[in-house]
Amino acid sequence: MSQSARPRPRAIRRAADLVSAGLLDEGRAALVDRVAERFALAITPDMVALIEPGEPDDPIARQFVPSAAELDEAPGERADPIGDDALSPVPGIVHRYPDRVLLKPLLACPVHCRFCFRREALGDGGALSPGQLEAALDYIRARPEVWEVILSGGDPLMLPPARLSAIMDALEAIPHVQVVRIHSRIPAVEPSRVDAAMVAALRRSKAVWLVLHANHPREMTEACRAACARLVDGGVAMLGQTVLLAGVNDDAAVLEALFRAMVATRVKPYYLHHGDLVRGTAHFRTGLDEGRGLVKSLRGRVSGLCQPTYVLDIPGGHGKVPIGPDHLRDGLVEDWRGDRHPYPPVA
Repeated sequence: MSQSARPRPRAIRRAADLVSAGLLDEGRAALVDRVAERFALAITPDMVALIEPGEPDDPIARQFVPSAAELDEAPGERADPIGDDALSPVPGIVHRYPDRVLLKPLLACPVHCRFCFRREALGDGGALSPGQLEAALDYIRARPEVWEVILSGGDPLMLPPARLSAIMDALEAIPHVQVVRIHSRIPAVEPSRVDAAMVAALRRSKAVWLVLHANHPREMTEACRAACARLVDGGVAMLGQTVLLAGVNDDAAVLEALFRAMVATRVKPYYLHHGDLVRGTAHFRTGLDEGRGLVKSLRGRVSGLCQPTYVLDIPGGHGKVPIGPDHLRDGLVEDWRGDRHPYPPVA
């Protein structure tokens, strides 16, 4: 059945919902429920509509439908792969870099990505209490070196617009905070949430950047593009982030299509993340050399506007570093075709 002929899907929270949607056979339901007991299951109707039934390697299904591989823990994997816990001085704050802090007002998401580095902390709620939120804001107020506040979680755009607006009001009133960056899956996975009230909550005199997380070009639907247009037209600048995932986007043509779609939607690709050492996610991780090769191949395929920075978040809380290909070696510069040239040029 074509997607246009399929009935409007419902949100999925358990294996029985997947069976009802024709995305799982009953024989696998018990296994999926067992995985979901440990790592929660949630898929929005917008993402359910993109999954091709009967396609076991569907790149959308791979991101959201639990698999038995999640119960296998590989060496080096950990519950807190990027070391957030040790860098959290008060609830809701992660302070890893001198000039910016992460503010996590809630730990809920509309979808549960099977590779998420916070998968063990996410649930159906987990919002900061009013007292905890005020303490987190006080932490920011007391540190004039904090130039940028990054709203993450969970997905901050799951907050009702009035609550989101109150947080933005508080941040806007802090003189030394000049930039607010928001990381969200919402424009892709539940674009209807991006309505006039949400755009109004985000429209500020200070710089507001929203980073859209999308991993496959099929996620850049007409509804997603329209949601992004509402944000950009409303004064919110947009960036894109993508996680490099085996079986989803570990292909130069797929990445090219995704990044072209982002740029055409006025979303600048910002980060391509190497997969973190999250427990039960080895089946998603590519090798570093494979990732570097993919990024190198993009250099000649797409405009510089379509080039994200390939980054690795060093385990243990040491931060992100670029790990893209090195085009300068032994006094020779390698162009996008693979040809090498001396620099400075030989007279």
